[in-house]
This record gives sequence, C-alpha cells and structure tokens, in this order.
Amino acid sequence: QVQLVESGGGLVQAGGSLRLSCAASGRTFSSYRMGWFRQAPGKEREFVATISRGGGSTYYADSVKGRFTISRDNAKNTVYLQMNSLKPEDTAIYYCAASRSVSGQRMIAPSEYDYWGQGTQVTVSS
Repeated sequence: QVQLVESGGGLVQAGGSLRLSCAASGRTFSSYRMGWFRQAPGKEREFVATISRGGGSTYYADSVKGRFTISRDNAKNTVYLQMNSLKPEDTAIYYCAASRSVSGQRMIAPSEYDYWGQGTQVTVSS
C-alpha cells in the first residue's frame, strides 16, 4: 500500500518551467515503479513519463521528450517532474502513480499502475 500526494501545480506562461512533486507514504518507496500521467479537459488520461525503482531508467511520451525530466529521491519518498519549455497544450491535471510490477518495461498504460494521487492542476497560458 502507498498513498500519493502531488503538489507544485499552478499557472505559468508558455515557455516557462514548473516542478511537480509527488510525496509517497510507505515503508519501502523504492519497491514501486513510478509514473506521471496527465488529463486535459475532454481528453483521455495519457502517459507522460515513468522511472524505474532505482531511478536509473526513464521513459517519456514523445510529446514531452527533451522538455520534461522525471526523477526520484527514494530517501525522501518523492518523485518529481521537472517541466521546461511549457506549451499551452501541456495544460492538464497531472497525476503521479505507483506500480507494484517487477516485470513491467515501458509502463505507459494507466492500468499498469496500482496507486494514484489526487492530481495537481497545471495551466499554461499563451
């Protein structure tokens, strides 16, 4: 079991930056593969980024490659999403998620994750 709480969302101008944080409860945070997803108005929840348990491997959606960076600090039970060069199309509610899977590779589907945070709103103005 793990509880996730996102923070760091807000309003930012196009081209700006924002860092999201996801604080997790639990005895062993490093047991979970972590991911970020987002959901814009009228759209399905979509994959953004994922990171391996030790933080050594990452994978990104094509739409955010080169702009977003996922990282984690297992000592602090926290995963981050650094978002640079933000675009209006990045506007969405951003969710962090945790997976118990020990065999998952890309981990891009929401169904592959077991625990979800409440979400934090990111709005990029043009």
